[in-house]
Amino acid sequence: MTHESLEGKVALVTGASRGVGAAAAVALAAAGARVACAARSTAGSPQSTPGTIDETVERVRSAGGEAMAVPTNLADEAQVEAMVDAAVTAFGGLDILVNNAAVTFPGDVALSLRRHDLIMDINLRAPLVASRRALPHLRRAEAGRILNVSSVAALVPIPGLMAYGISKIGLEHLTLDLARELQLDGIAVNCFRIDVPVASEGFVANLPDADHSDWEPSDVAAEGIVWMLHQPASYTGQRESMHGLRHREGIMVSRSARPYGGVPVTELYTGVPESIERLFHEKEKAT
Repeated sequence: MTHESLEGKVALVTGASRGVGAAAAVALAAAGARVACAARSTAGSPQSTPGTIDETVERVRSAGGEAMAVPTNLADEAQVEAMVDAAVTAFGGLDILVNNAAVTFPGDVALSLRRHDLIMDINLRAPLVASRRALPHLRRAEAGRILNVSSVAALVPIPGLMAYGISKIGLEHLTLDLARELQLDGIAVNCFRIDVPVASEGFVANLPDADHSDWEPSDVAAEGIVWMLHQPASYTGQRESMHGLRHREGIMVSRSARPYGGVPVTELYTGVPESIERLFHEKEKAT
C-alpha cells in the first residue's frame, strides 16, 4: 500500500489526557500532524487518574510539535460538537478524527442504568456525534480519516465489563457503517482493537495488584494507530486486531518484560467461557 504522509494534517484525538490517547497524540505530532488533544482532565481540573491534556500538549511542544488542549466532557453532546469546532477554528480544518476516549464502571446486569448510559454516551454516542460534526471538514480534506479505538471486550464477555463491551462492539459496527457510507467521499474509517494488555494509566489504576510484566506501554499501541492512519483511502472498513496487526505487519515490537502468551479471539465469541485465561488458552491450541 502507498504510505500517506501525515505532515501538516490536523488531527483531533479524544481521551488524550493519558494512556493510548496521549501516546497517539504525541505519535501523530511526531509524524508531522498538528494535534488537538481533547479530554475532561486539565491542569486546572485534574481527575483522580494521573494525566491531563495540558501535559500531553507540553509533551508535543517539547518535542517540537504543534498541539492544543480542548477541555471536553464527552458525555455532553454540545461540548463534543464544540470540541470539533475548536480544532477546526484553531488549525483551519480537520483531516483526522481519533475516537479513543472510553470509560467503564464495574458491574454487569446490576450496573445502574445511570452508569450504563454514561458509558454509552462517552464510548459510543460521542464518537458518532464527533464524526457527524467532523464530516463537512473531512470531506473537504484531501484524505479524511476516522479511527475508532476498540477493545477485546467487544468480542469476549469479560466479567464486570458488560456495558463497556456492548459499547465497543457497537463502535466496531459504527466503523463498518461509516466506512460504507463515506467510501465515495474518500474518507477512510477504520477500527483498532486493543487485544494485547496495555499499561495505560487507567487500567493500571484499576488493576494495581495485577502482574503487569506482559503489559505493553501505551506507545506500542499508538504505533499501530498511526500505522493505520498512514494507509491510503482504499484501506477502509478494517477492524484490526493489535495482536494480528503486530504479527502480520511486523510493527508494534513488544517492549514488555515478558511476551504476552494469549491469542485473543477475532470474532464475537459464542458460548460461555470458563474464564478469559481459559478462552485464550483454547484459542491458542486451536491455532
